[in-house]
Amino acid sequence: MAHTQTKELNKIPIGSMDFYFDEWKGIIPPREELETEDHMIGHTKNGANINYGAEWYVAESDDGKVKKRRIVSENASIEYGNITWNYKTLETNISTARTEEKDGVRITKIGGMQNYNGKLYLIRGVYHDPVDGDIRITGVGVNTGGWEAAFKPDSETIVQSKFELEPKLDNEGTILIYEEEIIEPSTPEAEE
Repeated sequence: MAHTQTKELNKIPIGSMDFYFDEWKGIIPPREELETEDHMIGHTKNGANINYGAEWYVAESDDGKVKKRRIVSENASIEYGNITWNYKTLETNISTARTEEKDGVRITKIGGMQNYNGKLYLIRGVYHDPVDGDIRITGVGVNTGGWEAAFKPDSETIVQSKFELEPKLDNEGTILIYEEEIIEPSTPEAEE
């Protein structure tokens, strides 16, 4: 279905995203299964950055009259900060984290390369906009940004994450899915 270009040109996303995670099982679950409080990693602070890049090989004649380009590699990442976080955030963000509960205390151990769990995570960022429509970003990857928690007397502690994405979403090599809702109903004039 078509829609008017004017409406599309006037969309301005303002605000942050909510992030939902699940261990990657080879399929993208329906929204109503993934976008739940159980899968929310925490509330976001300082927004999110979605990045896609490609490396190109350029073949060019010595005189510069002939040139051909080809993509040789791609990369994508999702970066964001959590203002609310707990052991589940740590286990998702740190591939060597493991948690146990004992005597009313939860202990998360971090480190030891032999404890690498090899898990990949489905990550979905959702930007909510009742006027222009929601935007969803979906990928599969692992946090490569490490973990840092600065406890300061005059500010909140924010955990920053950088998930490097892999081409696992389908059998076409898709590394990132961008999905936007179309709020404006289509009209017969727009379909022409």
